[in-house]
Amino acid sequence: MNTTLEAPELGSDISECDREPIHIPGSIQPHGLLLLASGGDLRIVGGAGDLEEHFGTRWQEETLASLLGKSIVETLLKCDRATCSLGRIADTRWEAAGRRAGDLWLIELEESEQQTATDVLTWIDDAGLSFERAGGLLELCERAAESFRSLTGFDRVMIYRFLDDDSGVVVAEDLAEGLHSFRNHHFPASDIPPQARALYLRNRVRVIPDVAYQPQPIRPAAQSGVDLSDVELRSVSPIHIQYLKNMGVAASASISIVKDGVLWGLVACHNLTPRHLSAATRRAASLIAAGLARQINAKEQAEEYRERLRVRADEDAIAARVSTEVDPEELFKTASGDLRRMFEADAFAVLHGGALHQDGICPDPDDIREVAAWVRTQGPAPFHSNMLGQDFAPAAEYRERASGLLAITLSSMVPTVLLWFRAEERELVEWAGNPHKAVTLQPGEKLTPRASFEAWTEEVRGRARPWSHAETEAARRLLARLYEARQNRRVRDLAEDLNVAVADKDRLIAQQGTLLKEVNHRVQNSLQLVMAFLSLQARSSDDPAVSGNLSEAQRRLSAVALVHRRLYADDNVQAVDLSRYLADLVADLKTSMGTEWADLLTLDLAPIVITADDAVQVGLIVVELVINAQKYAYAGSPGPIFIGLERHRARFRLVVADKGRGKTGTRKGFGTRMLDAMVKRLNGNLEDGDNGPGVRSVLTAPITMPRSTADELNRQSTGI
Repeated sequence: MNTTLEAPELGSDISECDREPIHIPGSIQPHGLLLLASGGDLRIVGGAGDLEEHFGTRWQEETLASLLGKSIVETLLKCDRATCSLGRIADTRWEAAGRRAGDLWLIELEESEQQTATDVLTWIDDAGLSFERAGGLLELCERAAESFRSLTGFDRVMIYRFLDDDSGVVVAEDLAEGLHSFRNHHFPASDIPPQARALYLRNRVRVIPDVAYQPQPIRPAAQSGVDLSDVELRSVSPIHIQYLKNMGVAASASISIVKDGVLWGLVACHNLTPRHLSAATRRAASLIAAGLARQINAKEQAEEYRERLRVRADEDAIAARVSTEVDPEELFKTASGDLRRMFEADAFAVLHGGALHQDGICPDPDDIREVAAWVRTQGPAPFHSNMLGQDFAPAAEYRERASGLLAITLSSMVPTVLLWFRAEERELVEWAGNPHKAVTLQPGEKLTPRASFEAWTEEVRGRARPWSHAETEAARRLLARLYEARQNRRVRDLAEDLNVAVADKDRLIAQQGTLLKEVNHRVQNSLQLVMAFLSLQARSSDDPAVSGNLSEAQRRLSAVALVHRRLYADDNVQAVDLSRYLADLVADLKTSMGTEWADLLTLDLAPIVITADDAVQVGLIVVELVINAQKYAYAGSPGPIFIGLERHRARFRLVVADKGRGKTGTRKGFGTRMLDAMVKRLNGNLEDGDNGPGVRSVLTAPITMPRSTADELNRQSTGI
């Protein structure tokens, strides 16, 4: 079958699966007990499992202290986190853990197994040494599969990696003799719906000892709607149970691989007979998975670093030639081979006016001109695609030679377009079952998972090897170097007019700077006048509520003024280094907050370049979150606040965390609505979480690459 690989359409059953409330199943698995205790007096208000056998028929009339002992209660009351390990209960075989869910404490009880700390540490140490010796990412995953199978004893252990479209692929596997292998098999994103992926971030280790278990309902029924997101005993979706049965699996376990707060993949364990993992083994698995995630991060960074070094070396060689060649056409002819190898392209073409030069196996000249004309409409920034036929439909006709395209345009009176082509890489993707087979529910019919996991092969067409981040960044730098070289040639060719040109340019820059300063000055004056008016109104008002609202408006307007002043302190008002911008902004913010806050705001900022418009939104969000922490977390008193910025692929994550009294109430005021509006403008997502103690706010949004530098050069250009 020849087809372009697309997201599979799986029918209405999958949409139903996406909405299944798997965090409130109303029951638990039978290998443990669950007690629900009120958060105030710790009186038992519900439970699940065979509680009568262990605590008698009147267990619902008891307190947690009478059932488990005062020491357990004392430990629980001292716990300031959402999850609290309570250890083994004296004179019993039970091991307990407490989970906070609203105004309830959920107490999980499991039978404790005798495993020494030495056993656990040995597992962790052996796995860590094995991971460190891995030569690359694939070998690391293979070693991880072997280590986790040795630890868990399961028949099959797979390292399952999520792809960009949320589908997954088994990159490594260790299995018992005679079992069918799923290595390199792909699984559609619908097999693990979004709410399940979210729970994998919260519950790092999940075990189903026996897929044929009978769910133990929560009693009384009034408590069945309690949120069991953090409960390891939580009952599993019937759809997932049937899914495992369809695979011939009798027991399963999953360990999350979380890299930089993002779910990178899973360690998926299957057994043909029922099998349980003790609490100690689960903790060891969680620690080993954390070590695996760190090693994955190190391997990926090392690979990216090597790629950057390779591209930089080729880039420097090209730069030397660019700076010495006078005739651009001659440069592109003599250096075309080096330019093609720099980006590991199969072909290179340059269109300068009507002249076309090619190197390698390119599309036909008319097709190249058609692609070049289309590329010029995409803007001045470098364009790249590894599925050109989807972005530009006519290119599907010559996908064998040009499924991948990297292009830069030097816009001028004589336009120049440089194009690098990558040939189609046909790929046979082996799926665990047909991902395109839709299932349509009839009225009254129950939702069921797919039943076939037989290998289904699909040939992917129209796709080339993707351009790496290092290559696309090198294309940006090459564009800048070519502009710079062109400017240098213009200087040499127009030496007689140099003084006039420089004077004109300086005058235009001075006019622009003066205009910007005047606009900034007027905006700042207007803001100061409005703030002064608000302050006067607040002082003259006898109504405390009105005075408070006016003061709040004054403070937020002051924050807007601070963000505006900080932005226009930079010469470049289009492209902003967000880390430097936030560092300067926080420095000003410290001054306005008072000297007692000077050492309490800590920063960990990675350099990220974004558009100025987005930087303003991020700056306002930071100021708003810091003001909220100052106002609500510490009630105006000084306290530590952490501000972090990091990059993950094409998105950035901003973290603002305090160690105050935590989130109180759910009312949405003006500040919250303003935050929501700014986050929406960024096409981002803002989530508040428990910082244990305090609140940890995380903003995730796409990085919009600025095109200001290329735009400015376009306006200055008149031809090569």
